[in-house]
Amino acid sequence: MATAAIPASRAPSVGVLLPAFTLWWREVVRFYRQRGRVAGVILSPLLFWIVIGSGFGTSFRSGQAAGQQHYLDYFYPGALVMIVLFTAIFTMMSVIEDRNEGFLLSVLVAPVPRAAIVLGKVLGGTTLATIQGLIFLVFAPLVGVHMTLASFGLIVLTVFLTSFALTALGFAIAWPMDSSQSFHAIINLFLIPLWLLSGALFPLSGASRWIRAVMYINPLTYGVEALRTLMYPLAPSSLSFTLTASILTLVLFTMFMFGLAFAVANRRTVGSR
Repeated sequence: MATAAIPASRAPSVGVLLPAFTLWWREVVRFYRQRGRVAGVILSPLLFWIVIGSGFGTSFRSGQAAGQQHYLDYFYPGALVMIVLFTAIFTMMSVIEDRNEGFLLSVLVAPVPRAAIVLGKVLGGTTLATIQGLIFLVFAPLVGVHMTLASFGLIVLTVFLTSFALTALGFAIAWPMDSSQSFHAIINLFLIPLWLLSGALFPLSGASRWIRAVMYINPLTYGVEALRTLMYPLAPSSLSFTLTASILTLVLFTMFMFGLAFAVANRRTVGSR
């Protein structure tokens, strides 16, 4: 006896964890199958760190701004955050690719909660960004960074929170878009300045008043500052925030970005205009 097909909207839900894990694993496998992307994500910030750091190395010596650090040392946490930013954001281009290939539509019509889609995609990008950032720590001894087990754990936590927040932000930007060109335009207009004004390239103490105000309200500033505090605990901080306050700010930023990604995914469906 034939049975009627159950509409997707009335089919029993398979839960959140299993589909989220499936999407997470798909993101990880797809990224590491593309060797060029893996190399580019690490090598580009590495070259940027070496070239910029060496170029400014002789001129960037200020006891008030950087505690007599060489610029290569000062710029190292910013280069690490750059790797996280590039990996997290460009991984979320897969949202646009999945839409154009029809994969995202098939996921949306399946009896899968929308939260599972957001969680799986964001966790996939977060995992990749965190791994890529931690790989960069292999150069830490070259810039005088000597980590204890506790400081390494806090660095991992900071990198993870930064990765999660930036990946969720990338998801929220990519979800309503239909072309990678638009995605790149938003990155060049908004996300790169977000990194530039995070204290990665220059300290707050040397910035003009209005730039300093922007840097204080930039949540990425607290990720860079937390990493710098953990890596160089004896160097003077350019923020009045403590390490705990910086990490708590990152937690709030992460929660807000994930909430934004979930709200965007629930507001707009694939193919809607």
